[in-house]
Amino acid sequence: MPNRLADETSPYLQQHAHNPVDWYPWGPEALARAATEDRPILLSVGYSACHWCHVMERESFEDEGTAARMNASFVNIKVDREERPDLDEIYMKAVQAFTGGHGGWPMTVFLTPDGRPFYGGTYFPPTPRYGMPSFSQVLEYADRLWTQDRHRVEGMGSDVVERIRAASRLPRPAQEVGTGWLEIAVAALERDYDPDDGGFGQAPKFPPHGALAVLLAHHRVTGSPRSLELVTHTLDQMARGGLYDQAGGGFARYSVDAQWRIPHFEKMLYDNAQLLPVYADAWRVTGRHGYARVVRETVAWLLREMTHTDGGFYSALDADSEGEEGRFYVWTPGQLAEVLGEASGARTAALLEVTPAGNFEHGCSALRLPRPWDALSTADREHLEAVLPRLRSARAARVRPGLDDKVIAGWNALMISALARAAGPFREPDWLAAAERAARFLLEELTREGRLMRSWKDGRSHVKGVLSDHTLTVQAFVDLFEATGDTAWLEQALELAERTEALFWDPESGGFFHTGRDAEALVVRTQSLVGGAVPTGNGVAALAWHHLGTLTGRPELLARSEALLRAARPLLERAPRALGPELLAGGWRGSRGLEIAVVGEDSPAADALWEEVMRCWHPFRVLARQRGEASPLLPWMEGRRASPGEALAHVCQGWSCWAPVRTREDLRAQLAEV
Repeated sequence: MPNRLADETSPYLQQHAHNPVDWYPWGPEALARAATEDRPILLSVGYSACHWCHVMERESFEDEGTAARMNASFVNIKVDREERPDLDEIYMKAVQAFTGGHGGWPMTVFLTPDGRPFYGGTYFPPTPRYGMPSFSQVLEYADRLWTQDRHRVEGMGSDVVERIRAASRLPRPAQEVGTGWLEIAVAALERDYDPDDGGFGQAPKFPPHGALAVLLAHHRVTGSPRSLELVTHTLDQMARGGLYDQAGGGFARYSVDAQWRIPHFEKMLYDNAQLLPVYADAWRVTGRHGYARVVRETVAWLLREMTHTDGGFYSALDADSEGEEGRFYVWTPGQLAEVLGEASGARTAALLEVTPAGNFEHGCSALRLPRPWDALSTADREHLEAVLPRLRSARAARVRPGLDDKVIAGWNALMISALARAAGPFREPDWLAAAERAARFLLEELTREGRLMRSWKDGRSHVKGVLSDHTLTVQAFVDLFEATGDTAWLEQALELAERTEALFWDPESGGFFHTGRDAEALVVRTQSLVGGAVPTGNGVAALAWHHLGTLTGRPELLARSEALLRAARPLLERAPRALGPELLAGGWRGSRGLEIAVVGEDSPAADALWEEVMRCWHPFRVLARQRGEASPLLPWMEGRRASPGEALAHVCQGWSCWAPVRTREDLRAQLAEV
């Protein structure tokens, strides 16, 4: 018989619907039972693409004896961390407190009935190994603490909550925003850089999308060849390694080794949404064909496999299929020969490092280029361009990894921004159309009474959106306005920014809370400037509010961004790599940004000017494509108009403007002068 999770929208929760564990979703029913029966809560947190979450389910949650032990002593609650990042953030901090800073998923936490954590960890095996206790031993210990040492449990739970509360407030803000944001961050990145394989630190390696965006911005505004070298070397290494799906496009979550060779095969929407604009911008800076290949193939994968028929983007593809990690993606020499023939298969195996011994498990290999794409010979590139689509087609007959088909607001906003930013320079109007469809999906399906919800599936959205959902969507609407010139998107950005202020702003700390005023009350209401795989909502707000304020001339938005930067400044001095979009916001505020506009009705001349604007990349600029009268939302465009049949481009820096130009060549010269 299915348990209560069968009625949930989360694919992760539904995966556990037939466990013998008496699972509850997080909510009033479970919390009321814990309080009424005076039982501790066993909170299990994971997500659908998590390999070790599946392992623990098979080993423990599907085991009748283990389930009986859980049901007898605890109120068992299963949470999808992607649906409830507020719960995940609080209880991950508790686990890190219990384990000396270690965390991960699956996460197992034991709580008092009112939600205070008193014991926890991550994955626990069914029998003791590798220095870890068995899950049964963990259950016995937590039960014994609760029944025999209640006073200690209560004190420990209260102490941990206080520690979480202290760690969940913004630091005391600096008096001044200060300067040197990019320079300080780049110096820290240089110290952690891996000169051999690119990226930062050692294995496992995660794609450093935020760091690469900062380095690329630093190169653009200073001309530093070293910053560009760090970017291009890392992009090349990631794109040639197994981290990138050579046959199907898109990046995996992380590499288990320092060489980006063997991935953890799950594919997350948020990683690909943040890597796309970095590769697109690097292509505009360098002209390298390999970067354009990555962008085009990744967007093709997104539109082919990760898009709902109504326009929203799905969340993730699992790492596992047929019970094995990576089975869908890896190859043997014999499999290549079967698809391509002996000669072509042997050449392909040599080019993609597929060997009889294999570089993964069971003699299989993850596909990996021997050199960056642009360093391959023309003949090798042409061969791969011919055979890789055939491998993708053959692979499609395999059992596919599981698809997490819920639509998450903030992750969709990241991808909307990525497509809006890439569509123009790549001359792909279909990408822009996909971005607009997804944005309308957010407005129609994930908005309730003017408030963004967190996720949607099968027509249902019942979890309130967190701060990052709102701030990322503000930025997405700004990017759509700049890509289309449609002021309706600018109006949506301004309205959502206003609602975000009302729901999340804390005047005492000078920052935003993670959850809204109308959200469920948890043991702690957190704030943060330290992001993870997805940038923190406060960091995104610092950049989005500065962008929107510069675009619309709204001083209150610029002031709010400045307040967030003053809150972030102490972290910049102590731990610059902990920050994300704040670094770009600080860099923008300290530089002479650009204002670029093309004025005139649609025509070949106007299109040529706009294409030139798209060709030249600058991280700190605002754009306007004005086809008729100037919008009152854009005071810097007042008085700028073109005669019938005419098109003009205006370039300003620090509000000092060059003379308007009519030709693409003149515009190129002005942008080069910048």
